[in-house]
Amino acid sequence: MLSILPQVLVDGLTLGFMYAVVALGYTMVYGILEFINFAHGEIFMVGAFVGTEVLLIADAMGSLKGMNPYIALVLMLVIGMLVTGALGVGIERIAYRPLRNAPRLVPLISAIGVSFLLQDLVRFTEAVARNEFYLNSPILFNNSINLGFASIPQKALIVIVIAIIMMVALTLFVNKTKWGIAMRAVAQDQTTASLMTINVDKVIMLTFLIGSSLGGATGVLFAQNYGTIDPYIGFILGLKAFTAAVLGGIGNLRGAMVGGIILGLLESLAGAYMGPLTGGAFGAEYKDVFAFSILILVLLFKPEGLFGEAVKEKV
Repeated sequence: MLSILPQVLVDGLTLGFMYAVVALGYTMVYGILEFINFAHGEIFMVGAFVGTEVLLIADAMGSLKGMNPYIALVLMLVIGMLVTGALGVGIERIAYRPLRNAPRLVPLISAIGVSFLLQDLVRFTEAVARNEFYLNSPILFNNSINLGFASIPQKALIVIVIAIIMMVALTLFVNKTKWGIAMRAVAQDQTTASLMTINVDKVIMLTFLIGSSLGGATGVLFAQNYGTIDPYIGFILGLKAFTAAVLGGIGNLRGAMVGGIILGLLESLAGAYMGPLTGGAFGAEYKDVFAFSILILVLLFKPEGLFGEAVKEKV
């Protein structure tokens, strides 16, 4: 069991960084609007399909063979981020902004509706275009780096590096730029921020643009790492990313990052060791149960999350 531990940790980190980046989208929207954008997992799914279609179209045109794989990856990421960023802005404008002053349950139902709509749109589009909606993405990086104690697939290393770059860039943007300060001000008090000449609508639109772009980029990385995608991949992964955001402290960027990495590692360890430790009573298929059990425990004993702060209401 110890001999496979390094490989399990590598797989867990790869999965954890993907959870972390998707969780950032949840926690950014919640930090400003205080509602959960349950369509965010489907935005991740759209990014996976857009990136895969870019490769399939390039392959059909015969230009993929002579293309540098890093250039192809950058092209996938840029197009995927542009499409999903525009999609996120459109969803906010059409499905959320008119409901901003409605009871909290109303935009939540709208988000669930958008989620199902995106699933069916992608399924219909792919069925018409390719007569199937399960796609196998051409893998750009098939080599592995042998470290002796573990073998790291090149595609997994690329996922980790790009995820770290995106998380660092977002942290610097939120903490160091004028728009980042405006986002934090709106998150603290929308009314006061608007009185200080901050355009609240633009800040919210920018939040959806950034969060959706990051989700779309993660979808591209997911397709490259796992190969096969379908219109339903965003549902479970989105729920797990939401679990990671709650684990770290919903509304806290650092918490979302740490929560995603912790959840990925725990899920990978559970998938590898749950069977041997329970004598085969519980196999790797129970790793999802393990992940959502963590959500229940966090909500029961520390609902504010690892890095969240309990809100004290003054009377």
